[in-house]
Amino acid sequence: MLGLFNALTDRERTRRANRQLGCVLAFVAGAINAGGFLAVNRYTSHMTGIISGIADDLVLGELALVLAAIAFLATFIGGAAVCAIMVSWARRRDMRGQFVLPLLLEAALLLLFGVLGPNLDKMVELFVPATVLLLCFIMGLQNAVLTKISHAEIRTTHMTGVVTDLGIELGRLAYWNQTKGEGTPIIRADRDRLAILGAILGFFLLGGITGAAAFKAVGYVAVLPVAASLVAISLPPLLVDWRRRQ
Repeated sequence: MLGLFNALTDRERTRRANRQLGCVLAFVAGAINAGGFLAVNRYTSHMTGIISGIADDLVLGELALVLAAIAFLATFIGGAAVCAIMVSWARRRDMRGQFVLPLLLEAALLLLFGVLGPNLDKMVELFVPATVLLLCFIMGLQNAVLTKISHAEIRTTHMTGVVTDLGIELGRLAYWNQTKGEGTPIIRADRDRLAILGAILGFFLLGGITGAAAFKAVGYVAVLPVAASLVAISLPPLLVDWRRRQ
């Protein structure tokens, strides 16, 4: 088990490890997104909707909503930027765990979400915006982690690109190649890519169902196993780094 966790987050990457980690983080993103919606009535990984909302509210003269949405967008970008800084810092130090520092930070912030959550109905004007900002930061952080690991091949926090690519591959799969002569290109689907896109979509949906059900059943305590899973896959390469420095 330790070897599997180490392979998931070690700096030495394989295509298989990237895809396994992609499925794990897609599950986590689905759970956070669904649970976060039940908490604050907003999906925090959907930057397309937030940017569209900025345009609509700007035209309607809703300046307060425009400023709030800009803050959400900036926080998502900030999460991605912090991920890049942390990975670059670890890479300069030749750490095997160069990709896990953002995941540990995400785990800590999820625990903070668990602390903020029970106070949402007490000081709504303060805790609801703070919670949305926190979740946007987490989504930006996580999306950037796998984007850097997989060289932008896999993303986990929003499914628009995944579903689009899935449709393209299905179209190629369904295409009937009629022979028209020598040199005519043959259209073939990338079945390997089709499989991982389907897996990412499935794990995101499964995570959403699990997160929503867990949040409905036990409330903010539901973040504990999610945070624990991130810690579990992050520790093995960090232990290797610690032993090297000893």
